[in-house]
Amino acid sequence: MPPSPTPRRDRVLVDLALQGGGSHGAFTWGVVDRLLEEDRLDIEGISGTSAGAMNAAVMASGFALGGRDGARAALAAFWKRVSVAAVFSPFQRGPVDKLLGRWTLENSPGYLAMDLISRMISPYDLPSMGPNPLEAILRESVDFAALAAGPMKVFVTATSVRTGRGRIFRNRDITAEALLASACLPQMFQAVEIDGEPYWDGGFAGNPTLFPLVSELQSDDTILVPINPIERPGTPRSARDILDRVNEISFNAVALKELKMLALLRRAADPGGGEGANWARMRMHVVQNGVVVGLGASSKLNAEWPFLTMLRDEGRGAADRFLAEHGAAIGHRSTLDFDALLDGV
Repeated sequence: MPPSPTPRRDRVLVDLALQGGGSHGAFTWGVVDRLLEEDRLDIEGISGTSAGAMNAAVMASGFALGGRDGARAALAAFWKRVSVAAVFSPFQRGPVDKLLGRWTLENSPGYLAMDLISRMISPYDLPSMGPNPLEAILRESVDFAALAAGPMKVFVTATSVRTGRGRIFRNRDITAEALLASACLPQMFQAVEIDGEPYWDGGFAGNPTLFPLVSELQSDDTILVPINPIERPGTPRSARDILDRVNEISFNAVALKELKMLALLRRAADPGGGEGANWARMRMHVVQNGVVVGLGASSKLNAEWPFLTMLRDEGRGAADRFLAEHGAAIGHRSTLDFDALLDGV
């Protein structure tokens, strides 16, 4: 039985901030799918990194061509294509993991070999495996002309290898190469070159980038969909678990730093008008993601359809709980405690 929509209220402009995280981005698919059912929420813009960038581009392209239903259909088709391509991937669950219903790839020979090789050998030392299979999927899933001219503003972040700074690609600049650059993990892939400049995963510079949502859009409400857990219980002991947690902290650090900066600007801004008024009016909301805490980092490369649809359903459920608890606040007040972000600053 589909969840009932929240009570009808005045329409409100919102924007979305979508983190990256490999196939865990299917959780974001579910969240966005549910938000698109809310007629009162007009999504003005989206900032995304890695899988979040792909969700953003697919969604905006589908919306430009077919409205809300077009966006939902485009996302479903994209993730289905990802799962079909994954049938030929060397990263497959072992029989015991399948029997026990575990989504991890830590017992997959292909994953173990890749994990070992990536720690010892550069992608530039290996023979080319041909184009990234995601490139064909993106070209089939995104109408880049419709995205360029569409009503939703999209901001995709990639990290310049040369400077270490983020580059934000906007609608007319977004190509399949820009999306691949935003998801380019340097341990696994050679840098993606755009206009002669090499780029790596955008998560190193903005996961996702929040500033253009505040400075370039009319919307005062940002809905953040996190993928990487900020907190994990216990202390990692194995070398793999330690590295995975270090990566989580690194990718979250940029987003947390930007949130703190926004909180400072919000506190200092004059809500009465002037250039700082938009910072003072800023409202932030977070769709809580509890499912990924129980998933290992290896499952980010698991693109089996049952896994993706499980994450989608978890995302829809999380969005439904978010709307039930915070839907009335959207357009009126922030549900993220900005003051808590500044504790100790």
